[in-house]
Amino acid sequence: MKPEPHIVVLTGAGISAESGLLTFRDAGGLWEGYDINEVASIEGWRKDPEKVLRFYNMRRRQAFDVEPNNAHIKVAELQKDFRVTVITQNVDDLHERAGSENVIHLHGELTKACSEVDRSLSIEIGDKPINWGDKAPDGAQLRPDIVWFGEMVPMIEVAAGIMSQADILLVIGTSLAVYPAAGLIHAAPDFAVKVLIDPNIPEFQSFDGWSIIQDKATTGIEVFIRNLKEGHYSGK
Repeated sequence: MKPEPHIVVLTGAGISAESGLLTFRDAGGLWEGYDINEVASIEGWRKDPEKVLRFYNMRRRQAFDVEPNNAHIKVAELQKDFRVTVITQNVDDLHERAGSENVIHLHGELTKACSEVDRSLSIEIGDKPINWGDKAPDGAQLRPDIVWFGEMVPMIEVAAGIMSQADILLVIGTSLAVYPAAGLIHAAPDFAVKVLIDPNIPEFQSFDGWSIIQDKATTGIEVFIRNLKEGHYSGK
């Protein structure tokens, strides 16, 4: 058992942007020439599954071509001294590759595929593409194991339970505009220390009582760790 406090880290696309992965906020409705609504929604899958497969095959390849950055690495290093759980909205595996051991992916994982009929039938595919005609164990078409717009978020209740156990909540690189993930911060206990690292303060939430580090993830995490070591986040 790691010593207290329990640090729960909620991350979004901003933490992976510095590794070279495009964010939704940067996409402006188009992502590498693809309309987000056509490739990141259940309706898009039903309309043109082959287009969706091409898009996620590209994203999977991009994710494998980049490396974890300092923010991913420093979050993983917190495990040496604290109990740490990472809850991420990202579908890349950069947290795991940096060494984080307890990672919950709210929106699925690029390295996995699942049956389009039964999403519980999930398999590891690594960096391999999913092609039209590839079958899941139940004989149905394989699809990316990604939570699209219009679908339920299976891990949200698990994440909320973990969030309710946080002594320190650290939020890095998320606009907190996409629900239900954005609502998770309200599951943290009142006594929890809450810290935000982001160069752009999200407009959709109130941060009264929060510690704000208005910086990018790779350098903001250094400020957080220094403050943590100096005891700035104790005693709340």
